[in-house]
Amino acid sequence: MIAAAQKISNACSKSSVLVKGGHLELKISDILAPRDAGLVPTNRLHWYHQCGPDEPEILRIARTSSIEEHTDDRVVADILWTGGEGHIFIRPLVESKSTHGTGCTLAAAIACELAKGAPVERAVEIAANYTNQAIATAIPMGRGHGPLNHLHASLTRVLPVPTVTCPAPFVSNLIRSTKELWKDYVQHEFVIQLGKGVLPQANFVHFIKQDYHYLKHYARAYGLLAAKSSTFSALESCARTITHVVRETGMHAAYCQTFGVTENELLSTPESAALSGYTTYILEAGLRGDDLTLLVAVLACLLGYGEVGLWLKRNALRPESGFYVEGNPYEK
Repeated sequence: MIAAAQKISNACSKSSVLVKGGHLELKISDILAPRDAGLVPTNRLHWYHQCGPDEPEILRIARTSSIEEHTDDRVVADILWTGGEGHIFIRPLVESKSTHGTGCTLAAAIACELAKGAPVERAVEIAANYTNQAIATAIPMGRGHGPLNHLHASLTRVLPVPTVTCPAPFVSNLIRSTKELWKDYVQHEFVIQLGKGVLPQANFVHFIKQDYHYLKHYARAYGLLAAKSSTFSALESCARTITHVVRETGMHAAYCQTFGVTENELLSTPESAALSGYTTYILEAGLRGDDLTLLVAVLACLLGYGEVGLWLKRNALRPESGFYVEGNPYEK
């Protein structure tokens, strides 16, 4: 497909060319092969809807319910050749018969974006996302291949509606908009050394002592969230979280003792500036804003811990990574 796009471009005075791959059966491994061979740079592979090898684990598991490598998952790839470079746009294959007119829809959407002044690469990205969403949200009609849902974008939405390929668009948008910052956060050197069992014990002891204080502030944040809640179900959810955190502090204190940290030492250890700054931000966000503002403030912790745990576990499945769980000094 890449060679075909380049050949057509050369035959058309170096024009930009898009080769649509919706009817071609591909797997993730088919995309990774040319990347690993150095034929396509990583920065020209554009993954969408959590199908890429570097996508956040919490979003991948929401779609596949598994942390296993999914290089056999079927995907759709469109090839754009422009400015002497090839770009590949990859999305999960949507199992649907509502695909009549996908090529016309894609071409028309690209033309609209170009008319609005978008660069070619951005126009293709927006148009391909529009077409993908039109397939994913279409209502089946008739016995054969039915029409797409061209009206899915007629209502102005901050976020797309959830679909099988993207069940959590809100979280997906939050992470994608801060992709590099998120990666630095969840794949911090501390986490990497932890997963490889080489983290200095002094660093880990500092972390668990500070985490003991953090749990108190985390429970307080949910107490504040309860005060801002307007339904009994929301109050119940907050109460369960606080109860769980209080129970966790007992287990946390017992775990700290295995590293020679007594409960008195936990209580007498002062909070670090980083911890005080972070927890003050969370509580201040809750005091100034509504319940959604507070939820988003604590979301980084909730999602971050989940992402780190899943990422460490998946890397431990690959012996060559150097990560391991069983026998790791910080396994518990």
